[in-house]
Amino acid sequence: MNAAQLPPVAPEVTATLVEGLSPRLRKRLDAAVTKLAARPTHRDGDTTTIEVDDETELRLYAPGGVVAKVEDVTCGCLLAPACVHRAAAACAAPATDLAPEPAEQATPEAPGPASATAPTPFGPDAAHALGLNVAPASGPDAATGVAANAAPGRAPNAAPDAATPHETASPDQRAAADALWSAGAAVLEAGVDGAGAVTQSALLRAAHSARLRHLPRAAGAALSVVTLLRAARAGNPSYRTAELVTALAELLGTARRVGTASGAELAAVRGRVRRPYSPDGSLRLYGLFTEPVVTDSGHGGVRTWVAGADGRLFTVGDVAPGGVGRALGVADRAVRLGDSALTHRELGRAGLAVSGATVSPDGRLGAGKAVKAVTARGAAWTEPPLAALWETPPAEQAARALRSTSRYADPDGTGSDLLFLDVELLGAVREPGGACLLAQCEGGVRIRLTVADDDPALAHRDNLALLAAAPGTRLRIIGRLIPATHPRLTLLACTHPTGEGTVDLGLDRLRRADLPDPSAPAHFAPPQPAGPGGASPLYLLERRVEQTVPAGRAALGLLSDVTAETRRIRRGGLPTAAALLTALCASAAQRDRDLFGRLLPADTDGFAAYWLAAARYTAAVSESLCAAAWNATEGDPVAVPPVPVHDAAG
Repeated sequence: MNAAQLPPVAPEVTATLVEGLSPRLRKRLDAAVTKLAARPTHRDGDTTTIEVDDETELRLYAPGGVVAKVEDVTCGCLLAPACVHRAAAACAAPATDLAPEPAEQATPEAPGPASATAPTPFGPDAAHALGLNVAPASGPDAATGVAANAAPGRAPNAAPDAATPHETASPDQRAAADALWSAGAAVLEAGVDGAGAVTQSALLRAAHSARLRHLPRAAGAALSVVTLLRAARAGNPSYRTAELVTALAELLGTARRVGTASGAELAAVRGRVRRPYSPDGSLRLYGLFTEPVVTDSGHGGVRTWVAGADGRLFTVGDVAPGGVGRALGVADRAVRLGDSALTHRELGRAGLAVSGATVSPDGRLGAGKAVKAVTARGAAWTEPPLAALWETPPAEQAARALRSTSRYADPDGTGSDLLFLDVELLGAVREPGGACLLAQCEGGVRIRLTVADDDPALAHRDNLALLAAAPGTRLRIIGRLIPATHPRLTLLACTHPTGEGTVDLGLDRLRRADLPDPSAPAHFAPPQPAGPGGASPLYLLERRVEQTVPAGRAALGLLSDVTAETRRIRRGGLPTAAALLTALCASAAQRDRDLFGRLLPADTDGFAAYWLAAARYTAAVSESLCAAAWNATEGDPVAVPPVPVHDAAG
């Protein structure tokens, strides 16, 4: 059995089942989850059955695809319903939150004075990363604009009626945010190894409370943390420590801001449960490509990208529970939009004429009853209006995509992380996590192209390996920006090496006969030189931030001295990063004693605050370095620093 075979379970169901266990059974819960994962599972309609043993069955009833009530999890053992099996099954299943938005809105509270915050032992630009109200810093760090970017208080283009100018969070919302902060800090304290089912259930309970208090953004971040924790503990090969770092920082940062935000910023911190679709009249759409979508929660499907006559990008998707098998099958199903009979694969190369179109803020096309769509002629990537997408300079495209993918910026639902480039393939290049494809685009910028998904059932990796055997080939590509200190994309689609048509690299499989020289082996490009400034010492702070997540606070508390690391960081022109590293390690090692010499509980809140500052600071610096890398020229090679911060799976 794996998590994808089980129906999603609402957070409050899992939390209630775990909270109902006796202390003795809670200690056995993680072992029960592991044991249950090895048992046979089968599904019959809305009911999924797990064979606990030869005589006992456990059932999860999921009407509508989600286990929404505690009573929907039943076990046939003698200890039921107080047995550990029900809670173990809920903890093994994917977490989801499909509860309807509460009808009543929270009552706004009159604005009050902001709560005082303890001073920090590092510079004011790092305090910005914590969300403190201080003046911008000066000096080497400030010159890059990092301090301003690290401040999480930037408000998006919120809807005018989203919040009144002086509205603040209600007491219930602040209490829910405090619970999320405490649960997130507990995860950081314990690390992946110690954040078992009981710790996860506390986070799920806090997420459910936040959802009921109209804080869907924070609740969603909490669910992401739980999903990634489960992937890490299960040894899922797709798990990356960096993703959990981002999710934890989003959770802690959003929870912290609830109590201080107001007006439009509060609306951004709260987030939205559903993105509304707005009318967009008649649209003439031209297909670009189709990409498979496979999520960690067991969902699968496809997303087809189309462009309007004015260059705007839209998507038509079909994602539901089913995993990679469903993704491959849905690609050849008809698009659910109007009267069109096109499949997703066909739409990626054809066109649509749509009347009564509705569009969400992030570009998804609605499929309501009033929407009418008929098949129309498509356009080649070299023909208008699609050709215009490749005319924007790469640096401008990267800057736009970087704004869209900024890890901790307030989401406004606009922008795209896609880049449209003309490149020449140079061959494969070896990296710590494997090989990727090196290419060069206009201006001499060299970019690294990686696979969008490692699943062997998809065509990404095989296609990339074949393209590595065709150095010198010129292609028109579409990729998704990966924020890194060197130009990097996931390769999604490209023109066919023969020049005939296009290739959806996740769905279509290239053959050796498609290459200019079918007998050529994979070509490895020579090692790439570092830029004039050398590698950035920022990774010294990044690796300590990431090191905390797998092993918890104790991993940093055992470090004896980081003076050499901080000295190197200061020589690299990042004094705030050096101060953050010193403060983070000091906080991890600090343990006070009472009058009798006994150790007092660790200050988990203080350590979480320092860790959050360091995580946001490194993200902001990395984004600045990414933007600078895309502006490099052939005479100014891009610095490609070593990658010592990747986890073993990466």
